[in-house]
Amino acid sequence: MDGALRIPDGLDWVRGTPDGRRWLADLPELLAACVERWSLRVGPPFGYAFASLALPAELPDGTPAVLKLQYPDPDSVHEATALDRWAGEGAIRLLGHDPQRRALLVERCVPGTPLHTVPPERALDVVVGLLPRLWRPAGSPFTPLAEEAAGWAERLPVKWARTGRPYERRLLDAALGLLADLVPSQGEQVLVNQDLHAGNVLRATREPWLVIDPKPLAGEREFGVAPLVRGAELGHSPAAVRHRLDRLSAELGLDRDRVRGWTIGQTLAWSIGDDQVFPRQIEVVRWLVDGD
Repeated sequence: MDGALRIPDGLDWVRGTPDGRRWLADLPELLAACVERWSLRVGPPFGYAFASLALPAELPDGTPAVLKLQYPDPDSVHEATALDRWAGEGAIRLLGHDPQRRALLVERCVPGTPLHTVPPERALDVVVGLLPRLWRPAGSPFTPLAEEAAGWAERLPVKWARTGRPYERRLLDAALGLLADLVPSQGEQVLVNQDLHAGNVLRATREPWLVIDPKPLAGEREFGVAPLVRGAELGHSPAAVRHRLDRLSAELGLDRDRVRGWTIGQTLAWSIGDDQVFPRQIEVVRWLVDGD
């Protein structure tokens, strides 16, 4: 890649902390080290990145790949392990990993168009076929869903108060109550992806569709569809959300009430970022609390 490294706009949020600014300042050196290590040719970064710098790459033998330099947050710390566990079954292959630099070299999906570019019902057909292949038995080193959910429950009231109470107290109470009930009563613990939305499933050639960018946890299957139920990519309306809840629960043999509960809990937890509120997430919670 020629010229100065261009940082996608989606990564601007990391400039808000000293750690983020240090990471941005280190990126050119990290990139150069990874290019040398794997003898890569790289192009300009993809523009849609929000938690990493991702660049199209080419291996010495011409194989297309993606070089991903992760922002060092806890959500993605076991991404490489999840990809290795899946071994290319329904997900992109891990080609290389440099844990010290938080760098991954992964298979590139070609043509790489996201799942939300197809009609919603066809997209649901795809995920119904993919998810059972991804739900492998899970344990160490993946963070337990119980631990992650305990963090949500602890932070939810603090974030709600800090950001001026951006939604009704009843939504907060509903989410906290559901999380308290769901955590200790989970079923079999499998490898679930807490960010599996329709933008993280791409059209490919080795398989028709492959999952990218996992944020893995060890938890029950009912949690694994929560990002798809709430995701606006396949339609953002009360009817669309409830339809995804109904269809995914029925066709994957899941407990609908538990899927609904996990969706409410995680969606509200993710509705406030670093002093930023995401109204669409709150709408999904309101629809599920009020309409079911």
